[in-house]
Parts: sequence; C-alpha cells; structure tokens
Amino acid sequence: MSASGRPAALVTGAAGGLGGAIATALASADFDLVLADREVGEALENRRDVCATLGADVCLLANDLTSDADRPGFVDAAFAAFGHLDCLVNNAGVSVLSRGDILDVSPKSFDRCIAVNLRAQFFLTQQVAKRMIAAKAETRRSIITVTTVAVDHHVGKVLAEYAIAKAGLSHSLQHWAVRLECEGIDCYEVRPGMMKTDMTATTRDKYDGLIASGFVPAGRWGETAEVAKAVAVLAGGGLSYATGQTIHVDGGMRFKVF
Repeated sequence: MSASGRPAALVTGAAGGLGGAIATALASADFDLVLADREVGEALENRRDVCATLGADVCLLANDLTSDADRPGFVDAAFAAFGHLDCLVNNAGVSVLSRGDILDVSPKSFDRCIAVNLRAQFFLTQQVAKRMIAAKAETRRSIITVTTVAVDHHVGKVLAEYAIAKAGLSHSLQHWAVRLECEGIDCYEVRPGMMKTDMTATTRDKYDGLIASGFVPAGRWGETAEVAKAVAVLAGGGLSYATGQTIHVDGGMRFKVF
C-alpha cells in the first residue's frame, strides 16, 4: 500500500475517453493512480483533478510506450510514485491510419498498429510483471488488458490491421495468465463493444444504423463507464480464482442472433 493506505494502479492511454473513465472508476474504488499518455496535456490534468476529488493521489507521466529505451525509466517512475504498483491497465491504443480494404493496408498503418496495440503492451506487461514479482506482496496484484469485440467474434472490413494486432494482444493475455498466476498476479482481458469514443467518431452514423438494425442486442451504444466499472471490479479482486478470463462489455454484440 502507498502512504495513503490505498493500492496503486497504472493506467495507460489515460487522456482518452475510455482511459479517463477507467481512472475515475479506479479512484472511486480507492486506488491511487499513475496516469500515463503520450503527453501531459489538459485532458490528463483534468482527469487528475476529477480523481483527486474522489480521494486519489495521482501522478501524471508522459511516455511513448513504443520506445524500448524509455520503457525502463517509465516503469521505474510508475513504481516510484507510490512505492509499488498493484495493478496495470493496458488501455493505450491507436486505430488505423485510413479505414479501407485490406488490399490497401499500408505498411505504415500495419506497423503502427502492431507497435502500439501489441508490441508496446507486451513489453510493458513484461517489465511491470518483473517488478511486481521482485517486489512481492501479501495481496494479489492484477494486469488488465483492454482489447475489442472485433478480436474473434466479428471481422471488420476496414480495420484489418487494428483487429489483427488486438487479436495478438488477446492471445498474449493467456500466456501472461498462465505464467503469472503462481506469482500472485491475476491477468484479465476486457473486450468492449461499440463505445462512443474518439476512435469511433468518424463512423458514428454507420454504427448508429447497425445498432438500429439489431446488431447489438442491447439496442444502444455502450458507455465508457460500463467498461471502467468492469476494470475496477477486476482490479479490486472481485473475480478471484478466475485468471485468464475475458470479460465482454458489448451489450451482447458478440452473439449471432437468428
């Protein structure tokens, strides 16, 4: 525990809508927070203020997760903020550079999705896990990774490189779960469905139509707070003896209804 007596969590991509909601939910669940994004800007500072009103101590860090050279220092700073970390939330991610046919996917867009959505998450998890193992703890820790409903239930015609990277991230979770369970670290995957975020802003009309046609049994968009609540439950140990589980927050979108 930190000086405040609260567990501490690192949330990546915390300036975005989903990352910000996760931060708020964790603050409400009595976590102190290390909030990270590519830069410490107004959005991240505003989220810090919101979480502080909920009683959380908050440290803000700027970091490029794809940088191998910067990663050790970033993890050192995250652990140093409160003396330990009890939870890592892998939330940072990027979309495709241009939505289109898989025949037109560019190497730049493909490599960017792999670099941020898969490679960076893998090696950050590795670095944090090693530090957690070395630090030891009387209570269990957790690593929670946010992927997407498009991993294996749906194939998007215009998001191939994004979905491919997230599928690799999903599979890596299984390996981390098996390796880290004996170290007192539970690993979980959270798969959001259609969420109103910056990433879906350009296709809002298309998804509105899909929802109206019954594509999502819940009949509506998901709220970022609903994903955040699931993350907070997992981080707080609310799903014990269930490491490696995938939690679907998609309004039933994964089901093929007939």
